[in-house]
Amino acid sequence: MLMEQGLSVVHLFGKSTPNLDREAIIAAVKEAEEADCQVITAAMIGHKSDVAFMALCADWRTLRQLQTRLQQAGLDIVDSYVSITEVSEYTKGMPEEMLRGRLTPTIPPEGLNAFCFYPMSKKREQGANWFATPFERRYEMMMEHGKSGRQFAGKVAQVISGSTGLDDFEWGVTLFAKSPDVVKEVVYTMRFDEGSALYGEFGAFYVGYLEYIENIF
Repeated sequence: MLMEQGLSVVHLFGKSTPNLDREAIIAAVKEAEEADCQVITAAMIGHKSDVAFMALCADWRTLRQLQTRLQQAGLDIVDSYVSITEVSEYTKGMPEEMLRGRLTPTIPPEGLNAFCFYPMSKKREQGANWFATPFERRYEMMMEHGKSGRQFAGKVAQVISGSTGLDDFEWGVTLFAKSPDVVKEVVYTMRFDEGSALYGEFGAFYVGYLEYIENIF
């Protein structure tokens, strides 16, 4: 199940169990990396999960193998999200190098160790239907959204992956930030953009910090 372009992405959120095999979990991550898969791990804050795995790979089989190995190692996968990297219709005029960076990102960005993931969609309501709004108007709102994000250049990096038809929402948003307060600030600031304030719907937020898997358990 290879991608024609870009990478498949899976976020796996897990909780430890009495049967957890630390060495088997470490081995599962290394096995995926040896199969040309990027894997980052994060220690999570709050009750939703203990650990997060974000894995990017061209082949779904590799991601599925990672998921299976983690479960066999005694990790309880309590939530997940499936998506793919993409170049959106709003990237017209963007340099080719930046477009390639969106299709095949390298993670994690150096020095940005606060981690946040959330899924989102655009509304389809009377008076607030994103998909019935003309492209030119949608483009304007996305440009406003991008301008707000650029205020945090150097403090935040993001990977936005598409999930229409693949999971419950339409996009998965992964933020890497300089510190937890920067995560809060950037999400709060961008909520005031028209595209988010009128049309945005958000799922559960998962937050933590990047950590080597050897140091989490």
